[in-house]
Amino acid sequence: MSQQKLEFGGVPGNFAMIFGLPVFTAYLFFAVRFNDGAVLPGPNADWEGFQQAMMPTWRAAVIYGVWFVFQALLQRYAPGRVVQGAELPDGGRLPYKMNGLFSLFVTFIAVAILHWSGVFSIRELYDEFGALISVMTMFAFAFSFFLYWYGKQHGQARHLSGSFIHDFWMGTGHNPRVPPGPDGLDLKIFCEARPGLILWVLINTAFAYVQYEKYGFVSTSMILVWLFQMFYIVDYFWNEEAILTTMDIKHENFGYMLTFGDLVWVPMTYSLQAHYLIDRVHSLPWWGAVLIVAINMLGLYIFRAVNLQKHKFRGDPENARIWGKKAEYMQTEQGGKLLLSGFWGWSRHFNYVGDILMALSWSLPCLFGSALPYFYPIYFAILLIHRERRDHNFCSKKYGGDWERYCERVRWRIIPGIY
Repeated sequence: MSQQKLEFGGVPGNFAMIFGLPVFTAYLFFAVRFNDGAVLPGPNADWEGFQQAMMPTWRAAVIYGVWFVFQALLQRYAPGRVVQGAELPDGGRLPYKMNGLFSLFVTFIAVAILHWSGVFSIRELYDEFGALISVMTMFAFAFSFFLYWYGKQHGQARHLSGSFIHDFWMGTGHNPRVPPGPDGLDLKIFCEARPGLILWVLINTAFAYVQYEKYGFVSTSMILVWLFQMFYIVDYFWNEEAILTTMDIKHENFGYMLTFGDLVWVPMTYSLQAHYLIDRVHSLPWWGAVLIVAINMLGLYIFRAVNLQKHKFRGDPENARIWGKKAEYMQTEQGGKLLLSGFWGWSRHFNYVGDILMALSWSLPCLFGSALPYFYPIYFAILLIHRERRDHNFCSKKYGGDWERYCERVRWRIIPGIY
């Protein structure tokens, strides 16, 4: 086994997360529906009901199987422009079809038709939620074993440690495509952008529908959460090409870490606020709603503006203009260019400020009756700090002394003046 330091706590940490993440996902479901929305188990916790709800069902398996195949067919065959991805180590670039917005639109039309025809009720996403967690987790494990094998079989294996656990967690393939070659379906970007993200907002819609069935209306808080998260997804697909320059797509292998995160963690935990609000119908004052909307819009603006500055610069470094001026950058001996203009001169990851503000705005409509809805912004802040540290270590190895000089110029990691 290689003696390099392994990420995410090494083999023990990898093993703990491989099995701990599914358990924690299930626990959040227990807390919100069978423990009255409390973080810690209470005297009235319905453990029996939770255990029954978590049993996988054939209905859940069919729902998810059809869903996954349908999204793969849309990714593969729906119309969309083809763009070239980031440069690979061999100097080549892979083509990617950008048709996420079309796929989102078609998906909602298809689900609406199935719902109104009686073939499938959107309420089933609520009724089968626990069973879906179990089915999706089993699929994530099976799919990750396939990816481990596939990466080695088709010459994708890179950055391997020699430890099965670590390589299963991180992945053996970087851009696995089926069938192999540039014309195949790119499994990583498909899972990153389609089944989980679109299912997330569809689950939110199901929760809003269940609240309407129960109470005869949809609360202001539920509407805000639905709108914020739907707008986030629409914006994501509107600027879909920007995903090609993210850390996940450019640097990570595709293994269990991204598979579980994309396919299970995102739709089943990011919908927690809407899940919580189903039976917590409270009055949100107009000024509170306006303030929460302002926080969300500020966060979205920062997130998008910062990332677009980077995307514009990477597309044409010599002619890019930021805030009306020619983009300033540091040329490295390695050949890369480190942006110093705009928000990227404020901190090395100012885009994360936008992420955290948006995450907070998704939880604030739930008010303060429980800490549970605030799991996401707390978790996400920890994730972003850890990601920033990983990116710092990666760039330090890649650029050497140039990175040290860059950090002297751009001192702050995320929040200027604070961190």
